[in-house]
Parts: sequence; C-alpha cells; structure tokens
Amino acid sequence: MDNREVLEIRKLSQKYAYTSIQMHETIARKAGFSGTDHKYLGFFIQRGKLTAGELAELTGLTTGSVTALIDRFEKKGLVKRQADSVDRRKVFIVPDSEKIINLLSPFYQMFQDETEELIASYSGNEREVIASYLTKALQLANQTIDKLN
Repeated sequence: MDNREVLEIRKLSQKYAYTSIQMHETIARKAGFSGTDHKYLGFFIQRGKLTAGELAELTGLTTGSVTALIDRFEKKGLVKRQADSVDRRKVFIVPDSEKIINLLSPFYQMFQDETEELIASYSGNEREVIASYLTKALQLANQTIDKLN
C-alpha cells in the first residue's frame, strides 16, 4: 500500500468520526440533551452504577461539571443518588437503564439495524480485518488519551 492509500483511509476515518459526532449531536437534540450529555449516559448503560469520581475519570470532566451533569440527569429521572450502605460518605449514581434505553432507542434502532446488516454483508475474513483495525485504532486513541492526561 502506498502513502496515498494510507492517507485516503486516514481521511475516511476522520470523516467517519466527524459524521458520527454530527449524528450523535442530532440524536441528542432530538432526545433533549446536549451531544456530550447523551453520550455520557452510555457510560451508565455500559457500567451500571458509578460514583461521581468514577464518572469524572471516565469523562475527563471536573468534579464540579460531573455534579452538574448528574443534577441534569436526576432532574430527568434518568439517575438517582444512592448512599453506600457501608460507607455513607460514598454516593453511587444509579441509572434507570430501562428509562435511558427507552428514551434513546427510537433514535438509534434504525441505525443499529442497518449497521448490523452492513457488517453482515462482509465475509468472515473481511469482518476480522475490520474488527482488528477498529480494535487497534481504539487502543491507539486510548494510548493518546493516557499520554495527554
């Protein structure tokens, strides 16, 4: 592969990332959120209950910003604060996962279904290459995040 091909693939990857941001911003607005707020709900769907500190670490937000984020989610009934039964100083943020999924699913279902169809249209070997690229690209992105933090 020559440098032009590498550059074109990198440009396509960037274009995909930018378009993904636009899509998520659009979905967020339709669901009544800012783009980042709705993406942060994904951490709760993936991980369940979190402390504010854990959420701050995952998002890179300051503790003050995380508190405001949790307040916004709590007002919408998407999370609740729950004191730890062992250490009352510790507070968990517990998502109402069903409510979050029901809120966001109508905006994502078509895209998810069509994405699955697209992935299924590739051969097993092609899917392995795609999965390998995405895995390595995610590792690279996470390494960059770690280096910058």
